[in-house]
Amino acid sequence: MNVKPDFTRNANQAMTAPAYFSVHDIHAYYGESYIVQGVSFNVHEGEILALLGRNGAGKTSTLRTCARVGDPELQRGEIWLDHQPLHTMKAHQASAAGLGLVPEDRRIIPGLTVEENLKLAQIAPPIGWSLERLYELFPKLGERRKQEGVTLSGGEQQMLAIARALARDIKLLLLDEPYEGLAPVIVDEIERTLHEVRKLGMTTIIVEQNAVRALELSDRAVILDTGGVVFDGTAAEVLADEGLRAEYLAI
Repeated sequence: MNVKPDFTRNANQAMTAPAYFSVHDIHAYYGESYIVQGVSFNVHEGEILALLGRNGAGKTSTLRTCARVGDPELQRGEIWLDHQPLHTMKAHQASAAGLGLVPEDRRIIPGLTVEENLKLAQIAPPIGWSLERLYELFPKLGERRKQEGVTLSGGEQQMLAIARALARDIKLLLLDEPYEGLAPVIVDEIERTLHEVRKLGMTTIIVEQNAVRALELSDRAVILDTGGVVFDGTAAEVLADEGLRAEYLAI
């Protein structure tokens, strides 16, 4: 009889060490649809975690639950960021507590220039990076600071979305499909930017369908399947385990 491999071997181990960001047994629903089914994982300060899985595995739903956007609705479980209980907060409170979400659709505000999009993010505290520092990290945004944000290329809009998150004083950066729809050369540029952010000690969770690129960037990986965790370990383990990748990532 063939025995299905057990890729959950590290899931419980990950919950035993102190963590900067901790998700414990969260359950979330879209209406009556049970989407996030008891997910638990930790992220340590300064780490990049890749949150992976096939389409429909619950990656974006888990990320949105962590960001406390309300859809899906968290019905049970705990989410902690630097000793703060995000599970008791609404989205704006979680943002004020230091969580920065860059959604897949980027949500660049029409009618505003690049600079106005960034300044709008700094209207209320906590204020993060200065405009000058953001333009150093994203030179193309500096060149296009007076251009309407929605007229930028897809890659430049992604840079603007990340810069807008960093314009606030965030502790955790959540990225939903940052490489989606971008040419490989633009993905390289976004990845370079994320490496720079990493050098500065930013804690990051990345959801990305391009699993290999995400794994090459990340320290650790959590793999989801049908709304639950099936693997929690290092990114290197996933890259080295052909059976695991074939089973849950189709690569």
